[in-house]
Amino acid sequence: MISSEELIALLTLERKDDHHFVGKNYQTAWGRVFGGQVLGQSLHAAYQTVPQDRIAHSMHGYFILGGDINIPIDYHVDTIRDGRSFTTRRVVAFQNDKAIFNMAASFHIKEEGESHQIPMPNVLTPDLLLTDIQQAEGLQHKDPERFQRLMKAHPQIFEFKPVDKAIYLQTQNSPPLAHIWFRIKDKIKNSLALHHQILAFASDYSLLLSATLPHREKLMHAKMYYASLDHALWFHRDFKIDDWLLYAIESPSASNARGFSRGSIFDKKGTMVASVTQEGLMRKYK
Repeated sequence: MISSEELIALLTLERKDDHHFVGKNYQTAWGRVFGGQVLGQSLHAAYQTVPQDRIAHSMHGYFILGGDINIPIDYHVDTIRDGRSFTTRRVVAFQNDKAIFNMAASFHIKEEGESHQIPMPNVLTPDLLLTDIQQAEGLQHKDPERFQRLMKAHPQIFEFKPVDKAIYLQTQNSPPLAHIWFRIKDKIKNSLALHHQILAFASDYSLLLSATLPHREKLMHAKMYYASLDHALWFHRDFKIDDWLLYAIESPSASNARGFSRGSIFDKKGTMVASVTQEGLMRKYK
């Protein structure tokens, strides 16, 4: 995927009726449906059924089965409630008549209220940093096969600038903390709803990998299976996905072959725009 038009086309579902939508799949290098795609598409489906004066403030999704990239996904929206200020929707995604994902989302009108936030971490700005692809260029000669795998898995439409070394390049154990600047390369002039959907897509990158940081020396050479189990996203304030955003990630716990991670997302001015949590499977192949 190399252009915003391709990503927008992926997120824009075909409407079958008022509550049924169908989406195509991002052709991943690893052969399974990418979790961020389902998050973005399910949010798009929900947005099509709510009044235009409501914007998403939270979404909570569970990944039930691994998706097949060769089969379109059917999204069915339940109109749970339409209140005076809040609207609630449930979205279930199906392949072959089996549910592979379900999500609850809540939408809210614009209201005045009190405001506070935690401070943005004091880290280097993106203009001083290399992209993760630039960091990985040394692998072209050291391990060209691995470099090609990384490039195939990388969504070229996004720029990622890790403050430290990209997680997938780290070989030493370290605290489970990561700071990554990111943005979509092309300018997006569409509504806030689309920016929400693209952020949902991007929020699945690197989040679970932060849970591997204290274990890199062991896991670097192990055959591992990683999969998102659940994912929650809260939208606090307006933002633009084509401006630099800082993903401040930590993993408080890993146990029982599962890793738990959470992230805070800030714009370049230090405004906190979103929060994310995720639990994922970290299973060694036997």
